[in-house]
Amino acid sequence: METEKNQKLPVLNQKRPAMTKKGAYAAISYMASAVLLIMFNKAALSSYNFQSANVITLFQMVSSCALLYALKYGKIISFTVEPHSTTNNPVTLVPLKTLVHTLPLAMSYLLYMLVTMESVRGINVPMYTTLRRTSIAFTMVVEYILTGQKHSYRVLGSVGIIILGAFIAGARDLSFDAYGYAVVFVANISTAIYLASIAHIGKSSGLSTFGLMWCNGIICGPVLLFWTSIRGDLTGMMNFSHIFSPGFQAVMLLSCVMAFSINYCVFWNTTLNSALTQTICGNLKDLLTIGLGWLLFGGLPFDLLNVAGQSLGFLGSCLYAYCKLRGK
Repeated sequence: METEKNQKLPVLNQKRPAMTKKGAYAAISYMASAVLLIMFNKAALSSYNFQSANVITLFQMVSSCALLYALKYGKIISFTVEPHSTTNNPVTLVPLKTLVHTLPLAMSYLLYMLVTMESVRGINVPMYTTLRRTSIAFTMVVEYILTGQKHSYRVLGSVGIIILGAFIAGARDLSFDAYGYAVVFVANISTAIYLASIAHIGKSSGLSTFGLMWCNGIICGPVLLFWTSIRGDLTGMMNFSHIFSPGFQAVMLLSCVMAFSINYCVFWNTTLNSALTQTICGNLKDLLTIGLGWLLFGGLPFDLLNVAGQSLGFLGSCLYAYCKLRGK
């Protein structure tokens, strides 16, 4: 009786299944795609001084849906886990009931996108980066609430090292702005809900990764189109001086291609691994981006605290990856 009772109790540091090779490929693919996307977006926004980031997001979403529609029409991909599953709805290409089932995912994505854009306005960049990295803790809490996911003490320790490193890196910029801090923490919560929703809805909807991307796009696309219209972003785009420049068009095309790739990798990585793994990959990607930017562009002043903090973040990410690969 005592043994049976103990078996029913959840154990915090129970051994978890190790990350598969496919899961490792998904994580690496996400980080590579994310770094390339940042570079192309940076080129569009800075090199060409294009001011409408929302329009770039809209173009990426529209091109992603167009490509998914073409691949589905050509029977190259399937929107459902069961390849022979079909629907009579020629507009949505998925059952209306399934589309409604993905509404929380789309709404959390919209909240995540809009709040993240606002969060960077009222706070300096070092402190923004520091506070955004605390989204790992929010993700763990939301995962536990939605799915009952628990993590070992080693995983908790690696997450603690990452958060400690983030605060050390931003220690010289501890300027307090109540509104800015509040918006960043709302962004962290929305990020956690979005990633946890991918993991939860992705496994319960019967949709493939492409199907989740499609539903997210056809729900969010019209809302984003309306948002850019009332803000005047579309008018500003039409008056943009470099709109017909081959260089700018090439950057936009590559940005859309990489956005499709990163969206696929986010859904793939989160459903195959976990929301927490996706968040850790996002932090590790930030470190790689900082390092690559320093090597390619320079201009970053040396700060011992910042270097120490970034190194701790990298160490924590590596420890987490080791725990996942070893199933600890």
